[in-house]
Amino acid sequence: MRLVLLGAPGSGKGTQATRLKAALDVPHISTGDMLRAAVAAGSAMGRKAKAVMDAGQLVSDDILLGMLEERLAQPDAATGFILDGYPRNLAQAAALDQLLTKLGQPLDAVVKLDVPNEAIISRCEIRFKAEGRADDNPDTVRKRLAIYAEQTAPVADFYARHGKLQVVDGVGELGEVTARVKRALPHESATAGG
Repeated sequence: MRLVLLGAPGSGKGTQATRLKAALDVPHISTGDMLRAAVAAGSAMGRKAKAVMDAGQLVSDDILLGMLEERLAQPDAATGFILDGYPRNLAQAAALDQLLTKLGQPLDAVVKLDVPNEAIISRCEIRFKAEGRADDNPDTVRKRLAIYAEQTAPVADFYARHGKLQVVDGVGELGEVTARVKRALPHESATAGG
């Protein structure tokens, strides 16, 4: 299963990817984790990314795509993957399609977790009070949601036009949301038991 999880910050993508990883027996590939691992490993792409990050800049789409290509070439991704946090814009979506075509690994599905902004802000406020994560501050969350609406939300339209998008209600108990995601996946009805 080759799957992209889309959704606003705080919609539960990482949580659902972790739950689906075991059920689908494919790696969960988070671009943030991938960047940190490449830098720690000192790979060629990792060194490029570290130089950019040390200069206080955002890692370019080209570097991210190169790292993703390296990651997808690893044996555990041969039977599929769950991408979380990528693509974040239309240029990345188009580049990902080209990369996957080149690798002969086209996407099977794109699932968007649909969670109202008010619910996301509430979730993040609870996490902010419990864990003190700066990116869960309500003002920061509102800014991140605005950026998401402008840059990442159009990615869902891109995949809808290509017949790949499934929108799933991301509100509810974790197991219920996971079951909804599984039901939305192609060829997964037989394994969507729980």
